[in-house]
Amino acid sequence: MNYFLTYTVYVLILSVLMGISTWKLFKKLGYSPLFAFIPFYNYFIILKETKHPKWWAILSYLPIVGPIMMSVFHLYLMKKFGKNLFKDQLLTVILPFIYMATVNYSKDAEIEDENDLYLTEEEKSAKKKDTFMGSITFAVVFATIIHVFVTQPFGIPTGSMERTLLVGDFLFVNKWSYGYRLPMRPVAIPFLQGTIMDTGKPGNPKDDPKSYVEGIKLPYQRIFQFSKPQKNEIVVFNYPQDSVHTAIDRKDPYVKRLVAVAGDTFEMRNGRLFVNGKPETVLGDQEVQHRYIVNTGSQLDIPSLYNTFGFLPVQEIPNGNGFIYAFQGLTDKTAAEIKKLPQVIDMKEDVQPKGESAVSYRDEARTKIDTTQSIFPINSGWNQDQYGPLKIPKKGDVVALNEKTLPEYQWIISQYEHNKLENKNGKIFINGKETNQYTIQQDYYMMVGDNRDASLDARFFGFVPEENIVGKPMFTWMSLQGAFKDQSSTYQAPFKIRWDRMFKATNTGEANKTSYWWIAAMILILFFGWEYFMKLFKGKKKENEI
Repeated sequence: MNYFLTYTVYVLILSVLMGISTWKLFKKLGYSPLFAFIPFYNYFIILKETKHPKWWAILSYLPIVGPIMMSVFHLYLMKKFGKNLFKDQLLTVILPFIYMATVNYSKDAEIEDENDLYLTEEEKSAKKKDTFMGSITFAVVFATIIHVFVTQPFGIPTGSMERTLLVGDFLFVNKWSYGYRLPMRPVAIPFLQGTIMDTGKPGNPKDDPKSYVEGIKLPYQRIFQFSKPQKNEIVVFNYPQDSVHTAIDRKDPYVKRLVAVAGDTFEMRNGRLFVNGKPETVLGDQEVQHRYIVNTGSQLDIPSLYNTFGFLPVQEIPNGNGFIYAFQGLTDKTAAEIKKLPQVIDMKEDVQPKGESAVSYRDEARTKIDTTQSIFPINSGWNQDQYGPLKIPKKGDVVALNEKTLPEYQWIISQYEHNKLENKNGKIFINGKETNQYTIQQDYYMMVGDNRDASLDARFFGFVPEENIVGKPMFTWMSLQGAFKDQSSTYQAPFKIRWDRMFKATNTGEANKTSYWWIAAMILILFFGWEYFMKLFKGKKKENEI
């Protein structure tokens, strides 16, 4: 069933429930009971009768926003019939159709029209509180609409994209860059990605409470896709191998550089990246970085080096009378400066040799492979510095399936393209039929961090499906050095606000990036000034009517 048909079914089910639980109330309001069953129009009538903006009815069934607005409309209807107590409001929110049905079929449900002339001071105070809560609710709804349908904020917690995107950068991502991916879990708590909180229980994060309703789901659908992701663009996507969240749009968000598109061949030679046999194109906002091992005769002043060079994660290990330092993300220039330090005895780039397979295990007996920390595919014999060549699957490609190629394509077949895959005694079955080939159903991409030696990227989790792509980051709205703790470093960067990065574009490839402060100002004006402008408009309308 496609997205819009599934969506229509959900709307019809909700409309039937709404009609069954409120048709007598609509009749008492002076309308045909059948109007209670008509999607959108039923809420239009409620808003009209309770003297609220009627255009809000449009928001009734929107994903994520809809459940909030429906609860608000239900509360309006119940108040119209005198159900103003806290218990009434609570039951209306948690058991909407059940509670409204009890009111609907009761004999004493009568309309209670409010007249300010006869309200007590306590009732006037309660009305003011309701108005205030209505303003807060609308502000939340407005922010949710922006968050769900336009742009979403993301933070950079790791150094995988240094020095292009810094740890502590907070970005706004354009969800329409490659066509808008419609929400797949329509009932969810606004602003939360996958979980409500980290409970810290054993088995985490599987024990964390989800921020969305898993049982109510819609299939993948993208609309207005006028362009596809292009090579060298920075892309935000959902982590493909997230086993906790099966909903694609609720998987953890990652940001990397798209280094190879569908049909390309990706390769790493001695820590250098090649695409289709050619060295990578280094853009103006990129800096080539590598991992170095430094032996010193005495301890280095790392805090001072942080102040001089900025991002400088390092592991410090005492070694007899001296120290060993494992630096991540050193540019050629920074490496040359550190090598000149008087304490340095020797310094060399840390490159894994060819033939050294990077496979991690979850147990000491080395029987359970940790696929999240192992190089993809696990039978390749590659490592992060000596990788490939690997061809990126393209929609329509027919790939051969056997014992050797299965680890490369098994996630595509079973998880990303939702088939039943079985391997029985060396024979491969897809949806119950034996086969030795498979036709790829969508395009895939290779996402790799600019800070190659400190990046958990596609070399580990494999191909990124097109359906996992969220969009392109637009600009950095806040940048805080020291906002996130670096678990891989002995030392932490000191806290400071990077004023020079705020509201700067993030995806231009240019060294000197454009500032988008005016977009940020416009969003803030709309968010905080909407209620003021609406009141001003209503005031002028009343003056004209007089």
